[in-house]
Amino acid sequence: MVCMRVIVLGAGAVGLTTAIRLLEAGCDVRVVTAAPIEATTSWITAGIWFPTHVGPPDRVASWGRRTFDVLAGQAGSPVPGVVMRESLALYREPPGRPDWTAAVGAVRDATVGELPAGYRYGLRFAVPQAEMPVYQPWLARQVLERGGEIVRQKVDDLAELGREGVDAVVNCPGLGARELVGDASVYPVRGQIVRVKNPGVTMSVRDEYHRAGRAYVHPRSTDCLLGGTLDEDQWDTTPDPAVAESILARCAEIVPEVAGAEVIESLAGLRPGRPEVRLEEGTPLVSGVRVVHNYGHGGAGITLSWGCAENVVGLLL
Repeated sequence: MVCMRVIVLGAGAVGLTTAIRLLEAGCDVRVVTAAPIEATTSWITAGIWFPTHVGPPDRVASWGRRTFDVLAGQAGSPVPGVVMRESLALYREPPGRPDWTAAVGAVRDATVGELPAGYRYGLRFAVPQAEMPVYQPWLARQVLERGGEIVRQKVDDLAELGREGVDAVVNCPGLGARELVGDASVYPVRGQIVRVKNPGVTMSVRDEYHRAGRAYVHPRSTDCLLGGTLDEDQWDTTPDPAVAESILARCAEIVPEVAGAEVIESLAGLRPGRPEVRLEEGTPLVSGVRVVHNYGHGGAGITLSWGCAENVVGLLL
């Protein structure tokens, strides 16, 4: 039985997972997106579970734990594009056990033989990774197979959706929330990456505190994503060649195998930054249609997606 007619605005990872959970709860769901999924920020992300540039800590921990469990289950199903990725986080000082490790399960100190030159400390663990050009189309198919629909439509005002005979709108527009709902606390966090052919790397390696900027190497089936930057309030998505060279150099320090790897392309995207994720029921539209906001996930859209989606269902139903 259909319990509610819902429009989900946005077809990134956050919007699609929200739509799937609402459909599973018996809702009639339409996803509205201004651009194809290939043009969303989610498409170019590494898709690896790791809470980056996001708050508040307590809710992030809860959403992250739930999403970890869902993705780990999908990796074992298997769901296309989802794997459990062996990982190494590098440190120059003893790291202890950062908060995010509580969701990960088995975490151990890296041995000397597992550390690249110049490092004395590291943590070894495994986390889910979703290869987004594979996983995001799978998410879209799940929406359609469950009876939902995905339509292309540019929305300038949520009131437009309130006139479409629905009971609720779930607002998942990412960075678009800044203009769409006038939320000035939403800001771009520019991330530049370099995509190279995978020379045989299987482990995700990161140094969040590298002296030249963040450094990470995330392997996928045929390529590796090397990064990266967290450039707040930067709107320009033109890749900077000097930054690309720096990324290649520092990533080769932490994973020597990528030195000299064939470069496929340099990319830059805009993460939807906000001091805290906004996940709450807002003021109804003039038409009386309920509104739930679900945006501001920073660099952790994949990491929080399923947990936030289930939170939305709980608010609406």
